[in-house]
Amino acid sequence: MNPIDTLLWPIKWVIEAILVAFHTVLSSVGLDPDDGLTWVLSIVGLVLVVRALLIPIFVRQIKSQRRMLEVAPQLKKIQDKYKGKKDQFSREAMSRETMELYKKTGTNPLASCLPLLIQMPIFFGLFSVLQNAQHEKVGVGLLNLQLSRSFGESVLFGVAPLKDSIQSADGNGWVIGIALTMVVLMTASQFVTQLQIMSKNQSPEMKASPAYKQQRVLLYILPLVFAFSGFAFPLGVMFYWLTSNAWTMVQQFIVIRNMPTPGSEAAFAREARMAKKHQRRGITVTEMEQPVLEGPKKAQRVQPVGKNRAKKQTGSKK
Repeated sequence: MNPIDTLLWPIKWVIEAILVAFHTVLSSVGLDPDDGLTWVLSIVGLVLVVRALLIPIFVRQIKSQRRMLEVAPQLKKIQDKYKGKKDQFSREAMSRETMELYKKTGTNPLASCLPLLIQMPIFFGLFSVLQNAQHEKVGVGLLNLQLSRSFGESVLFGVAPLKDSIQSADGNGWVIGIALTMVVLMTASQFVTQLQIMSKNQSPEMKASPAYKQQRVLLYILPLVFAFSGFAFPLGVMFYWLTSNAWTMVQQFIVIRNMPTPGSEAAFAREARMAKKHQRRGITVTEMEQPVLEGPKKAQRVQPVGKNRAKKQTGSKK
């Protein structure tokens, strides 16, 4: 077993357990265990559970990105301070001040990438389990030979085998039609997800950066990747991708609506919604922003002065 398989083994075991659990539940309520619809619903349930379990990691990623945005102006000041200085002393000083800034603000540039790195083995494991089942291979856990054969030989609506793709359809119009429909939906969902990030959740500073222009190019390239790769994916795997894309699109919409990037169009829209909400409750924006007026300050109490001390003060004034 190579290192990658060793890493994916426990992940694939859990994924197979979830997939088989959904298949068992659906079969127990009356669905045909060998029917393609039963396996498609099992795949959908599997994706929903896995993505739900990854929500805390996703939230942590968003928070890390927010903290990096907050320190971006201070980081730029440090970079401008040493701009054009290429000597060893200046580079060490810039690196030292940058690390001190990260330590002071509690940020880490790798923190926003860490959740993504954690998700990668899970998605690879999920894809691998579905691919193996499509080829009727025995899994590493609960996906035994009988279940693998059931999955590999299952047919959706009695006309479209889940293991077939557009390339291997052999003229099956149902497979081609279903696959093309999912390719369009996958491409559209990916495009909408990226578009709502680019158009609504970017601050003016980010839109003026060169990285924004690169993201604009990827906005049109990434959906094309799904469009072309979808021709080689079996129907069962494509249902996984489509469900995952739909989850990502909805999740991104919720995040942009409730946790927008400061200074972005989505942030201003959220402020406007909050203002209308307070106005409906009878609280105006002026009242929300009006500072709390302090009451009149009490006069300082005059301390009693003894007779001897009073005479001394009178004598000093003379």
